[in-house]
Amino acid sequence: MVVMSGRAVNRATLARQMLVERADVSVVDAVGRLVGMQGQEPKHPYVGLWSRVGGFEEGQLDAAVQEREVVRATMFRGTLHLVTAADYLRFRTTVAPVLEAGLRVLGDRGEGLEPDKVVATARKLLAKEPLTFTEVRDALQQKFPAVNERALGFCTRMLVPLVMYPTDARWSWPANARFTPAEDWIGGKLHAKAEAQELVTRYLQAFGPATPADFQTWSGLQKAKPLFDALDLETFTDEAGKTLYDVPDAPRPDPDTAVPVRFLPEFDNLLLAHAKRERIIADEHRPAVFTKNLRIKSTYTVDGLVAGLWNAEKKRGVATLTLTPFGRTLKKTLTELEREGTALLRFLEPDAKTYEVVTAGE
Repeated sequence: MVVMSGRAVNRATLARQMLVERADVSVVDAVGRLVGMQGQEPKHPYVGLWSRVGGFEEGQLDAAVQEREVVRATMFRGTLHLVTAADYLRFRTTVAPVLEAGLRVLGDRGEGLEPDKVVATARKLLAKEPLTFTEVRDALQQKFPAVNERALGFCTRMLVPLVMYPTDARWSWPANARFTPAEDWIGGKLHAKAEAQELVTRYLQAFGPATPADFQTWSGLQKAKPLFDALDLETFTDEAGKTLYDVPDAPRPDPDTAVPVRFLPEFDNLLLAHAKRERIIADEHRPAVFTKNLRIKSTYTVDGLVAGLWNAEKKRGVATLTLTPFGRTLKKTLTELEREGTALLRFLEPDAKTYEVVTAGE
């Protein structure tokens, strides 16, 4: 079995993630190629697409959202994702067991909760008009006064297929967005049966080569090994001796392929899609990126690996990007970071008067 070096695995994943070079594809195709993008906050997928799609402008994603080709909804791992409308309909049933299992985290707060009754009531409420989750919880509390209101809202979020209702706010959704029934919004029906094998293939096309444990980490689905075994996949061995699976003819560039610096948003799926994450971030740097309050900070990559954090802000017309490197930065690399960082600032703060890229502590 062919052994793939850590660098080879890194380059293979980056190529699929459109991070070796920006791709000349539509926004909808890009989101589909990534099988969705983590979307805890609405701005994050915009930044992720800016780093991956050539000539990306935020209006392109705005249009895809308004045209109902892309939606923001609870999907993989029970978290908010930006996915194509077609993929939502195709795979919502596949990930349903993950969402249903999520109710276990309620513990004592779920006392008295009858999911079937809550779901039926929530469906009726949301069929009338889009509602924020505060409004959903308040209405359900009147119907089920003895049940914890947070449990009522969480049950609705996990079990009722909903998408977030876009507005004309920047990044398409306000902080307290409303939700609406997915099938009504998209104008199609959920695929009736689970397509877990197809989802494995799509995952490998976006994040491979990978292991069944990696797929489980990304999707939330468990016992994935039989799914991999049932597919016609190529196999490799990583440097630790683990078997890596991959779709035939997937891009696996030369390990020495040069890659540019790239800026990744908070919660980028590239940092969340594998059980072992050494392909993109060294273990020693993880505590600085994965915080105790479950946030994943904005990062930048150098030579394909996370090399530091970034933060952007605008004050009195000056947009500033602050780099916090994890180690020494070569002068050539700093020049590249400043060039790419300035372009990112112009994307984030188009109305700023001046732009600055600075390094923390200098």
